[in-house]
This record gives sequence, structure tokens and C-alpha cells, in this order.
Amino acid sequence: MEFAWSKEDQGFRKNLVAFLESELPDDWEEISREGPGSDAQAEFSLGFCAALAEHGWLTPHWPTEYGGNAATSWSHAVLGEELWSRGEPRGPQYMNVNWIGPTIMEHGSDEQKALHLPPISEGRVLWCQGFSEPEAGSDLVALRTSAIADGDDYIINGSKIWTSYANHADYCFLLVRSDPESSRHHGLSVILLPMDSEGIEIREIPSVVGKRYFHELFFTDVRVPRSCLLGEEGEGWKTVSYSLQYERVGAPRYARATVTLDRLAELARQKGLLDDPTVAEKLGRARAACEAARVLSYRVIDQRAHGLPPSPDTNVARIAGTRVDKLVGDLALELTGSSGLEAGTFANANFKLAMTAGVAVGATEVQLNLVASRMLGLPRE
Repeated sequence: MEFAWSKEDQGFRKNLVAFLESELPDDWEEISREGPGSDAQAEFSLGFCAALAEHGWLTPHWPTEYGGNAATSWSHAVLGEELWSRGEPRGPQYMNVNWIGPTIMEHGSDEQKALHLPPISEGRVLWCQGFSEPEAGSDLVALRTSAIADGDDYIINGSKIWTSYANHADYCFLLVRSDPESSRHHGLSVILLPMDSEGIEIREIPSVVGKRYFHELFFTDVRVPRSCLLGEEGEGWKTVSYSLQYERVGAPRYARATVTLDRLAELARQKGLLDDPTVAEKLGRARAACEAARVLSYRVIDQRAHGLPPSPDTNVARIAGTRVDKLVGDLALELTGSSGLEAGTFANANFKLAMTAGVAVGATEVQLNLVASRMLGLPRE
């Protein structure tokens, strides 16, 4: 197997690194530690993504007709690695690029593509994701938020929880139940909801993982036109399943974990801890886990580059990525001691990021169940 990067991808990485070194401000690390939902990072992302788009680097892997350069899936991997290793300066816009845009390309009408894809590829729009509910988190298909047809409109009622970036979002990728008589996977639909619609209430949920990170959304008789429906009515689970195959490897957490691990190794060297075989073993195991997560993610990207359909390898890669994030986060606190709990330290920032890794885009336990059924063929209880 050939693991070397192509000359084109090597050149792209070199140019991208130079761009980041010139564009990221001196206090970027401090800004990034506030979390991608913070006011500072959301504001920064708009200017940064616009500059990235001017170089054709925000959506390089998109088709040219949608604002991309028709580059390979590997260029997308390069982009993700370099940006995540620096605290993800795209902020919430990484979702737009990774999976919201591709899902609209796949399932959207011509009108929806014309409305939504240019702003995404130009870096001038923010989205949030409306999936989880108070009684439908990991068991997403238990959701009850409804969108009932009324003439040329849908009327939405219900609530969502743990919604990141809602306070800044222009649109919400909203999963609803459009058939009130349906259950489980059936009768679901996706609404591309303008967040300035009347009847939406946003409440912040205070948390330790970052400012403005989580929110509750409440919908009271929110009326939107049928043109906001993405794909076919009642086929929302198919649409969301397509989205999640992109999202689960869209955030290369191993890249961030690797950078943190390098800092931990240097800290251990300064403290004279590298002679301790226990510390050396833990650092070595963490490095091996980072590389394993990288290779598993590359397997999925290679399948995508060859035009193959999504496979359970996506779930395996997701599990590896979330576990390595937590492993390095725990190790950071272990080696830094109580000082690693202080707000603003790199150990604390990585630990907070790792706290959400095993829950976002499907809990790790759900991913394990999917691997058991789809890859190992084990029966479900």
C-alpha cells in the first residue's frame, strides 16, 4: 500500500501552512480555547473562511459548479488535518463544508443548491444542526419535533437540545417528524430552517466545555414554506444517514491529539519524566493510537476517493478518533497535574474538547453497536 502524499497534495499542504502562519493572529490559541461556539471564534471564522475561500481552499474538493476546485478527497483530508491541529479556525463552518453542503448537493433541489451552496463555499454563512431532543439523543429516531403540512407551508412544533452554534446560526439543518402517525425511522424529514423564522426561541445551556457551546431550541408554530424541505418528505432518515457518513470522519481529531501529544512529550522531557518507563509507555501507546486513528480515517477517505459507497469502516474510524481524543486528554491532565485543570491551559482545552468527542454525531456506544451489526453481523437484542 502506498502511503505517500501526491506532489499536488504536498504542495497544497505547504501553501496552506504558509497561509495559516500569516493569517492566524498571535492570540489565536487564546481565542480557540474559548471554543467554536464563542462569540470571538464565530466572528473570526467569517473573516477567516472568506479569506480561505478567496484562495479556493474552503471547499477545494467540491465540484466546480458549486464553488469548488474538483480536487480529490485527499485535499479535503489535508485541509481538515491542518485546521484541526490548530484549533479549527473555521469554527462552526467546518460542518457546512464537511457534510451540510455535500448533503444539499446530493438531495437538494436546484433552487436549494443555488440558495445555499454559494454562501457556504464563500464562507459567509453559519449553520447549526437540530437532531437531539430531550428524549431522543442517542436514540435519535425517537424524536417528536413535528413539521405538519399546511397548504404550501410546514408548521413546526417541538424542541431540540445540545445544539451547538445555534446562537450565531443563519440556518438549521433540522430533523423532524412529518408524519404524526409514524414511528422510528419512518416518517422523518429534513427542513433547511432559516433561524430568523418567527416562533424560534434559543436558550443557552451553561457548560464547562466552552462559551455558547450548547443550546436548547424551542419551536412554537414556526411556519416555513415547503421549499425548505430537503429531499423527499418522509425520507429524512436516508438523508441524515448520508450526512453522517461525511460527518463522522469530517473532524480529524487525531490531528489535534497528535499536536497535544507532542507538547506533552516535550513537557515530560522538561520535567525529567521520560526516564520513567510508565510515562514513556503511556506516551508511546498514545502515539500508536493517534496513528491507528489516522490510518482508519484514511481508509474511509480512500473509499470516497474511489467513488465507493459508505461502509461500516466509517463507524470504526469514528470510534478510533473519539477514543484517541479522550486518551490524550486524560494523559494531558495526568502529566500536568492540577495545573491542567486551570482554564486557558492547553491541557484543559484539549480535555474539554475530548469530553464532547464520544457524544457528538452519535455516541461511541452507538457506533460500537453499528459495527457489531453491520460489520460483524451480530444480532440486535
